[in-house]
Amino acid sequence: MRSTTVFSACLATAAATVALNSATATATATDENVSVSYGFDCSFAVMTDKFPHDCGLGDKKSFYQEYMDGCREMFGEDDCNNGDFTRRLKNARQPASLLNFTETGFLKIRAPDNVIRLINDFWETNKEHAKQEEWSHANIHTNHWKAPTDFVDVYDEELGGWELSEAISEAAKTTIEEWTGMRQVPTSVYGVRVYKEGAVLSPHCDRMPLISSAIVNVAQDVDEDWPIEVYSHNGTAYNITMKPGDMVLYESGSIIHGRPFPLIGRFYANIFIHFEPTGFLDGRPFVNKDDPELPPYVRAGSPEAEYQYTEYLNARKVEERIDTRVHMAAGDGDIEMLRTIAEENVLELSMIDENGWLPIHEAARMGQVESIKFLLEQDEEFLNRRTHLGEGISPMTIAMKHHGNDHEVVKYLESLDAQIIHWWPNEDLTSEEEHELEEDEDEHDYDGDEDEDEDYDEDDEEDDEEDHEEL
Repeated sequence: MRSTTVFSACLATAAATVALNSATATATATDENVSVSYGFDCSFAVMTDKFPHDCGLGDKKSFYQEYMDGCREMFGEDDCNNGDFTRRLKNARQPASLLNFTETGFLKIRAPDNVIRLINDFWETNKEHAKQEEWSHANIHTNHWKAPTDFVDVYDEELGGWELSEAISEAAKTTIEEWTGMRQVPTSVYGVRVYKEGAVLSPHCDRMPLISSAIVNVAQDVDEDWPIEVYSHNGTAYNITMKPGDMVLYESGSIIHGRPFPLIGRFYANIFIHFEPTGFLDGRPFVNKDDPELPPYVRAGSPEAEYQYTEYLNARKVEERIDTRVHMAAGDGDIEMLRTIAEENVLELSMIDENGWLPIHEAARMGQVESIKFLLEQDEEFLNRRTHLGEGISPMTIAMKHHGNDHEVVKYLESLDAQIIHWWPNEDLTSEEEHELEEDEDEHDYDGDEDEDEDYDEDDEEDDEEDHEEL
């Protein structure tokens, strides 16, 4: 069941931000390619579908209803309404919960020459190989039911392949790092997407771990500029026009962005380059010491933190010890038993229990520093091993979560430079399979809500109705 508390908290934050917009709506921009004149729910339904402000943009409420009616006619009313409701709740939740790394949250620049060269070479060689982009059922990101998008996949081995995507990420990484002041690791390269006449991109936040990102305009044939609308950290909308080779940097996890004005022209081609911050440029680690199970860029106690626990993390908690002798010995600090086990069969120290934990994880949870020392003497690779077959959290994360920052286990692990590893991977993607998963979730799904809908019951529907009324 979805958490009403999470929804209420993020909607309250959204309401405060809307109030802020009233004070900032008269702001002006110095860049001739950037304009600003309104806040939320003016050009499109961003937080609510009520359009409470007269923003001087015409009858955008009717335009939005026409957009939604097109989806409903193709996919059904309930699925489209649920998808759009999820989009707007995410818009309210994530900007209120994620750390900000820059003052405004976006910046328009000219893409570095090496980035332009890599992308242009790929586009000119492969633009004739564009295929219609596939969208999941009732996906609300674009009006693909009316204006289908085309796609030239940079990961396609026959066109570019994994090596090209890595080269593009590496070429763009320095720019992103200098702008955010953070070390970054690539999470995905998506594109080239080709929008067609009449296309609309609904305002949204990207899913995690797409946190620091760049859009590069590859090519266009338009009769009028087609601006990207971004909402800065103060909640004010900016419309940014782009020419081929322009790059817009944006904090995609916390900055709401879209193109709510229909494309007037033949096509508009973009590529998207995404990163996740993992450390400071001066070498300091970037960790969430208030709640190490969360990514470091999510504020502990925030609406997004509560959402992640409700939807994901609570299901991964270990409530009971598993009675394997090696896990019990590690958790009890029974060094003699651990030594006996190691003498009989040292591989037993690597046994994974039904919770997906190694003995060192149990030792960390129970605060047994001597057990940890013994296990590391047998195999130093245990230090940063993750739970759940490499997809979960590290011993340091477990120790901090259960005992706080000042416990002797935490201090000992710190002395070994142990890593705090949360549930989202910080490492570079290393397989095409991971790319395909990320592609599906990023562009076509909503944080797993499609799976949730399979178990959607009447209680969920009542909660959503209450939340919708409050929204």
